[in-house]
Amino acid sequence: MKFTKMHGIGNDYVYINCFEEEVKNPEALAKFVSNRNFGVGSDGLILIRPSDKADFRMEIYNSDGSQAEMCGNGIRCVGKYVYDHGLTDQTEITVDTLGGIKRLKLTVEDGKVSLVRVNMGEPVFDPEKIPVRYKENPVVNVPIEVNGREYHITCVSMGNPHAVVFLNNSVKDLDIRMIGPCFENHTRFPKRINTEFVEVIDRKNVNMRVWERGSEETLACGTGACAVTVACVLNGKTDNQITVHLLGGDLQIEWDRESNQVYMTGPATQVFDGELYEYPEE
Repeated sequence: MKFTKMHGIGNDYVYINCFEEEVKNPEALAKFVSNRNFGVGSDGLILIRPSDKADFRMEIYNSDGSQAEMCGNGIRCVGKYVYDHGLTDQTEITVDTLGGIKRLKLTVEDGKVSLVRVNMGEPVFDPEKIPVRYKENPVVNVPIEVNGREYHITCVSMGNPHAVVFLNNSVKDLDIRMIGPCFENHTRFPKRINTEFVEVIDRKNVNMRVWERGSEETLACGTGACAVTVACVLNGKTDNQITVHLLGGDLQIEWDRESNQVYMTGPATQVFDGELYEYPEE
């Protein structure tokens, strides 16, 4: 089975072209390829399939085999893959995901995609749709007790669920491996949660670390950066167009309040092509 390793500012996935390959057990395959000692090494698996609703369909599986609704860094790489590999010659395409249909605008340099701007759609605030177990609507700066300590969270869905936590100190000092799983599996979140820990630098810049549901800490999360931008605006901490600085690099995020659309712009990088000779099928 042929595959391509790609990453969006360090958020890396194994991509399989399902126009040509058949994947019978994506959950087991995701666990296998994600293993950084015995597999390819990645944050998960992304399948690129035909769609009857859009130009392409993207399926995302986390490193633990669970399926995710959306991935902002992953979808940028899908845009690069389909253009660079000749599956389309268009620089504006649509991709169907469990988080809805997303529109991508590709920047091409020397015949290859270098940047991708994604219309990530409208942020969702309804607690039942995120989902989170709160009566407040929207869930903005509400208290939550985690490990015996009170935090305040702002919850947003960008096709998948996010809880944003603003810190008073540097994100570098955070013991994310200790606190991340406690947020992810908290009873407030019936489908678990992606948690973004944020340090506001100024009105146009924030630092962010993320504990991703099903993948632990990753170097970047595109939907998380979008959720952070929305949360920053709702809490009056930044302008509506900011740079989110992640461990793997920077993303430009804009929440257009007039249209209520969130836009994400960032790079997509192909690392290498490969072939799996042994992999789980059952």
